[in-house]
Amino acid sequence: MIRRLLATLGLAALSSGVWAGEALTGEVQKQPLNVSAIIMFVVFVGATLCITYWASKRNKSAADYYAAGGKITGFQNGLAIAGDYMSAASFLGISALVYTSGYDGLIYSIGFLVGWPIILFLIAERLRNLGKYTFADVASYRLGQTQIRSLSACGSLVVVAFYLIAQMVGAGKLIQLLFGLDYHVAVILVGILMCLYVLFGGMLATTWVQIIKAVLLLSGATFMAVMVMKHVNFDFNSLFAEAVQVHPKGEAIMSPGGLVKDPISAFSLGLALMFGTAGLPHILMRFFTVSDAKEARKSVLYATGFIGYFYILTFIIGFGAIILVSTNPAFKDAAGALLGGNNMAAVHLADAVGGSIFLGFISAVAFATILAVVAGLTLAGASAVSHDLYASVIKKGKANDKDEIRVSKITTIALGVLAIGLGILFESQNIAFMVGLAFSIAASCNFPVLLLSMYWKNLTTRGAMIGGWLGLVSAVGLMILGPTIWVQILHHEKAIFPYEYPALFSMIIAFVGIWFFSITDKSKSAEKERALFFPQFVRSQTGLGASGAVSH
Repeated sequence: MIRRLLATLGLAALSSGVWAGEALTGEVQKQPLNVSAIIMFVVFVGATLCITYWASKRNKSAADYYAAGGKITGFQNGLAIAGDYMSAASFLGISALVYTSGYDGLIYSIGFLVGWPIILFLIAERLRNLGKYTFADVASYRLGQTQIRSLSACGSLVVVAFYLIAQMVGAGKLIQLLFGLDYHVAVILVGILMCLYVLFGGMLATTWVQIIKAVLLLSGATFMAVMVMKHVNFDFNSLFAEAVQVHPKGEAIMSPGGLVKDPISAFSLGLALMFGTAGLPHILMRFFTVSDAKEARKSVLYATGFIGYFYILTFIIGFGAIILVSTNPAFKDAAGALLGGNNMAAVHLADAVGGSIFLGFISAVAFATILAVVAGLTLAGASAVSHDLYASVIKKGKANDKDEIRVSKITTIALGVLAIGLGILFESQNIAFMVGLAFSIAASCNFPVLLLSMYWKNLTTRGAMIGGWLGLVSAVGLMILGPTIWVQILHHEKAIFPYEYPALFSMIIAFVGIWFFSITDKSKSAEKERALFFPQFVRSQTGLGASGAVSH
């Protein structure tokens, strides 16, 4: 029974990554210029740049820049975390899944929702009590600063790079489709705007842009769902009955089906998405923006509520698209396929229920969604370099705030240029694969070290270092040897590693490596590290010494 439940959760978790990715893959045809969408987009960008200017006036110290001075409330932070999840890809992808496969969409989205609060409840409170700006503060609390921070920074930068690729490619494809701009123009535009948010506004601006975007996306999706329900007189039975009548699969859409060909890959990606969440640097950073552990707990609770509500809306939108979009020839090409592919079902539904103005609104919000996510990612990458590598490793903790922020801003520009370059280079790459890789690395490198540093007293620097690096290298190595890179990109006949996603194997390697090399470590420093577990445990539970953003 338990095995079956775990398999279901693993498969369910798969959806968000696969379908979020699939939403924006494949060939995209450039569409005619969408004037209403561009006007809305300009208004939105203008408003967010005003927020950035406002935030820049309030950034007086490194604590303000990295953690918004710890002044964000639990509700605001919950909304910002939800904003990170309610991406355009998830909005388009899950509704597309419902549009094509019906009931499967709900199972998949709920499965993803189940996984992450459990993990974050394990971590959020202790993280807030122990850290300062990045999760490396927590992982290195009682361990060797130089070694652990170097590992965490490398893990974070690799995760951020792959996640950025997925977002940049997604932005380019969306803009091609919705705005009629060239792919390269779209990618450069995203890169420049992301740099502006992070350079001047820091975490405060990034958080508020995320909050506004989350509110707009929730409002737009709510309006669409209400209009769909109005069409069927607010009767769910009528909604499902009409959908069954017009869908080519008929009643089959009301029963769960097998959308996954390879169960081990699916379970592996499911694990990556569940546990990788707790290793994503841009999510973990958000817990330092609140004043204390109580607010950190609240933010998880609110985030779960908002994300759950959003996924219910996408389900209604998917069924609404079956009724209102699939039956309307205006949204189809000569061959009878949906314009822009099935993944544009939600966008066409916006047109069907609200006309071109509402279509423009949804298009602009979808783009803004990506902007907000890349700004958060860039800030996480910049803080890994400036706070972990520069301030703590190179300067041995003696760097002043001014120098730290300067390094952070230089890194931001470098990451912006890198993201634009990678976005153009990986134009044709499968986004699902990139997201899966980012999550697999986070689950295999960042998560085991972070979890065990807080919960296992026998952890030592040697164990964390060797295990963490084994997790990082095995995740990337198995991914390269897997079918996607080895066969599809490098054009070998057969993959050496048969599964697409390595997390199931690389996570086991990481945990076993950390455990084995920790228990066999008999050095003097290992004894000291084990002895420091109790004071760390007391602080993580009580928050003594952790009021506000504190150094340690």
